[in-house]
Amino acid sequence: QMSNGSSITQFLLLAFADSRELQLLHFWLFLGIYLAALLGNGLIITAVACNHRLHTPMYFFLLNLALVDLGSISTTLPKAMANSLWDNRAISYQGCAAQLFLLVFFILAELYLLTVMAYDRYVAICKPLHYGTLLGSRACVLMAAAAWGGGFLYAVLHTANTFSLPLCRGNALDQFFCEIPQILKLSCSDSYLREVGLIVVSVCLGLGCFVFLVVSYVQIFRAVLRIPSEQGRHKAFSTCLPHLVVVSLFISTVVFAYLKPLSISSPFLDVVVAVLYSVVPPAVNPLIYSMRNQELR
Repeated sequence: QMSNGSSITQFLLLAFADSRELQLLHFWLFLGIYLAALLGNGLIITAVACNHRLHTPMYFFLLNLALVDLGSISTTLPKAMANSLWDNRAISYQGCAAQLFLLVFFILAELYLLTVMAYDRYVAICKPLHYGTLLGSRACVLMAAAAWGGGFLYAVLHTANTFSLPLCRGNALDQFFCEIPQILKLSCSDSYLREVGLIVVSVCLGLGCFVFLVVSYVQIFRAVLRIPSEQGRHKAFSTCLPHLVVVSLFISTVVFAYLKPLSISSPFLDVVVAVLYSVVPPAVNPLIYSMRNQELR
């Protein structure tokens, strides 16, 4: 038993398997997913940066989303792969704090970017005549900076608060990376309620983004259904569908990960949900966007 956080120099992450063969299988599986994510997001970044026809608000935000996805998956998978390869569970106290900070930063930045991208689609379809003025280059840079800055601010608050808690329930985490709920389980005082309060504020903020997304898409669908030609409707839907799929995947997995009832919580389910919200979206997003987009192809 440990008296407080200062006596902990490292945390023990969840081991995927006991047998060497299964550990190596996890390593190769994660390596394949990681390389696919690097390739997909790297191609989007290169295509948007190098092709002048793609220098539009929609692709500017898509480039930012690809950068966030690269950062997000690089926060969790390399360490998990290294631990599986070297049969090691340890992560340093500072490494755990850095991992938690980066994960919160990239997840919240992604949520804010997806909200901004919904606004972009709303203006493009519902107010096309005002698109140039409402989404000029300065406005786009400011919105992207607000998304990154908002994620950074919340990551600082969550990380500082989480790691200021006294920990006395060992140093073993039931997860393959450091996340807030797992650190809170090791806390030995009621001060963890501060972090719960901060999470509630974040959820409310996330709910605000969700409501904005829903309202935006209700307006978009109403506008699209008023388009007289079937070709026009199809073109409008095709520009929105990838974003809608990405938003649905991201929000459903994050909400389930952090708001699922304790009664259905188990170490196995926690890991599955963690993979769904931290690994799957960054790997799948480039595929979703490129499948429906002729210009990116």
